[in-house]
Amino acid sequence: MLSVSAAYHYFLYRGITDFRSGFDSLSGLVRAELDKDPTLGDVFIFFNRKRNQVKLLHFEGDGFALYHKRLESGTYEVPDASVSEGGQAAISSDELLFILKGIKLRSIERRARFSLKKHREK
Repeated sequence: MLSVSAAYHYFLYRGITDFRSGFDSLSGLVRAELDKDPTLGDVFIFFNRKRNQVKLLHFEGDGFALYHKRLESGTYEVPDASVSEGGQAAISSDELLFILKGIKLRSIERRARFSLKKHREK
């Protein structure tokens, strides 16, 4: 069962995705376009052209799980995350939850918190 947690890495694919694609096609896209191994446990996020459908691909140790949701009205917001080569962008678990719940990412204001990454950069 797919759960959104900070324990996973989430990669947003920025290219056009054919939503007739299933497990094999999407995992092939991850290998070819994102240059990542889809069996390492990361979650890969794909949107259709209209941004009213989302697919999340995740390998759960013994097989792939695919979460697919189609909105009856409205669209998903795709974050302005920094895009690396291959059309991918890493997003946080919080950002993914906000996207799935329809919360505008630009309206979220985060309070100051300790960050190990920022602490190490000093």
